[in-house]
Amino acid sequence: MHSINKIGKSFWYITPISETDRPILGMVVGNNKTLMIDAGNSEAHTNYFLKELSKREVPNPDIVVLTHWHWDHIFGLPALPHTVSIASKETKKEMEKLIPLSWSDEAIDARVKEGTEIEFCAKAIKNEFTDHRDIKIVLPDVTIEKRVEIDLGGVTCIVQHVGGDHAPDSSIVYIQEDKILFLGDCIYPDIFSKKENYTINTTLQLLDELEAFDADTYIPSHQKPISKEEFKQEVAKLRTIAKYTDICSGDQQRIIEEYEKHVKRELTEDERETITNFVNGFNV
Repeated sequence: MHSINKIGKSFWYITPISETDRPILGMVVGNNKTLMIDAGNSEAHTNYFLKELSKREVPNPDIVVLTHWHWDHIFGLPALPHTVSIASKETKKEMEKLIPLSWSDEAIDARVKEGTEIEFCAKAIKNEFTDHRDIKIVLPDVTIEKRVEIDLGGVTCIVQHVGGDHAPDSSIVYIQEDKILFLGDCIYPDIFSKKENYTINTTLQLLDELEAFDADTYIPSHQKPISKEEFKQEVAKLRTIAKYTDICSGDQQRIIEEYEKHVKRELTEDERETITNFVNGFNV
């Protein structure tokens, strides 16, 4: 089940659901305007969020920011016909590629077979769209090259294209007054290649951009919000594994040994998986 939560003075969000790959959606409420972050994986997802917020006297959004092009963040956009949508130029280009596609079970399965779709997404789409599959791709109204600052009235949102391995078109949203950084999926690995992976340079460049923001709370789209300390731990893990991947020239066993020396304990399953992802990226 979803729940609706609030952080700080201006930020509301809906919790994610893994079975249908519904990500966190955010709503930033200013004195003059309201900004939604991501459009949901279906119109039902978006409408549920808006309905629950209306019960809490939160107005419908004037603006919606799309963090990247993946289906679970954009398929709900038709439910927001009176909302101005914003995304990076790269996001619009990727969304345009989706317009001619069919979303029938047969078409999705064919794309999985040919390697242009992954089984995880295919299954989640089928689970989300059980009754009908009338999926329409609506392109963003406004595109940005790098960064835009939006004044909602007493609340400032900075939208910045940051890239990353998961989706090179990724943008983040920084809610300045509440010190909240909405990460979207940018910090996750590339899950669409033959082997899930992180690449050293892309990861380090992304972390440099993210660490430039003075945030107390971080919102990764498919997890619970994390604290500054938890984010620092995640950054340290990624930076250190990237370093040892480089030093050890992608030799997985050597990386594991060096990282174990560094942390002075046995590695967690998450750390081992991250090492595997960097090795996959090194050997691409």
